[in-house]
Amino acid sequence: MPIERFRFPGSDGVELSAALDLPDTAPRAYALLAHCFTCAKDGLAARRIALSLAAQGIAVLRFDFTGLGNSEGDFANATFSSNVADLVLAADHLRAEYQAPALLIGHSLGGAAVLAAAAKIPEAKAVVTIAAPSDPAHVTKLFAGELEAIRTSGAVEVSLAGRPFTITRQFLDDIAEHNLLASVATLRKALLILHAPADDTVGIDNATKIFVAAKHPKSFVSLEGADHLLTDRRDTSYVADLIAAWAERYLDPVPQPAPSDEVMEPRRVVVRETRQGKFLQSIALGPHRITADEPKEAGGDDSGPGPYDLLLAALGACTAMTIRLYADRKALPLDRVTVSLAHSRIHAEDCAACETKAGMLDRIERLIWFDGVLDAGQRDRLMQIADKCPVHRTLTSEIRIVTRAGERG
Repeated sequence: MPIERFRFPGSDGVELSAALDLPDTAPRAYALLAHCFTCAKDGLAARRIALSLAAQGIAVLRFDFTGLGNSEGDFANATFSSNVADLVLAADHLRAEYQAPALLIGHSLGGAAVLAAAAKIPEAKAVVTIAAPSDPAHVTKLFAGELEAIRTSGAVEVSLAGRPFTITRQFLDDIAEHNLLASVATLRKALLILHAPADDTVGIDNATKIFVAAKHPKSFVSLEGADHLLTDRRDTSYVADLIAAWAERYLDPVPQPAPSDEVMEPRRVVVRETRQGKFLQSIALGPHRITADEPKEAGGDDSGPGPYDLLLAALGACTAMTIRLYADRKALPLDRVTVSLAHSRIHAEDCAACETKAGMLDRIERLIWFDGVLDAGQRDRLMQIADKCPVHRTLTSEIRIVTRAGERG
């Protein structure tokens, strides 16, 4: 998926670095993603979630808070309030240049920030928190041994995840002023809470407090086995799929073009590597999004159907649709049609009816079941109709595949 990188002014006047992950087709919605405390927009979790959502048609804006990643400014000058203000400015930028975010997503302290910012982004219809604390002050547990020194001296350099960060008294005073649960109680937006039961950085009790404080519609999903930073690629894919499926109910439907008497242009299918596995691909088919992968025995993660699975699915679906059209047109008592398919490679000499007599051939076995009170003649006719399926005709006719190099604009 294409990524647009740009900068926009933050709440304290410094330039913040942003990335907008876009689908290959027109976005069905825009989302704003806030990364975790001391993380960055290009961190594993933020980047993977954004890319996965873009593959499913949702454009995602992620940016570095002050003094982090590629953003300007000094981290020591940032506060929870400034992070919230930066989220609102990021939403303003989306509104002015693209479309206001309908979906807000926050990871860890970023989750607390989107909860606090949601009331100031009226177009946002849904909010998602991932491993979020119920109180911004929860982050002080990461440097609890330095709290007294920070209050005494005004600023102390602490080590977080092996990196030095300066924490100021201003930061402590600011987070102490926020009553996040009060904001949650008046959210008036759909809320999805994602949290791992064994999260040893932000305990699961935080998710409970947020859930209890929130009004419906609200949902909670346990991220069993995940760690706080979602370092496992499978967890970020799972989270992105959950968000996309859940948010579907709250996003405006994609406008569909008016019917036309003109000949329809063939729908272009776009396949792109996700880089989230050795073989995992995102597939855009108009407004639809699916994935493809190889089975584990072929070196993949089996996180989606394989290429031949998709080929068989196309033939099976076309077969069933063609039979259904004929049965309805002839008013046949066909209740349901089921098609089962399998692909294999066979030796040409084992196929007496095949023109090719040497080497290996592809063989597709197709079994069809008809439910309904049909006589033998009707069943025989439906079996004949199965071979008139357009995909069947394509596979059994001469196919010319034209391949050329694409160019990026």
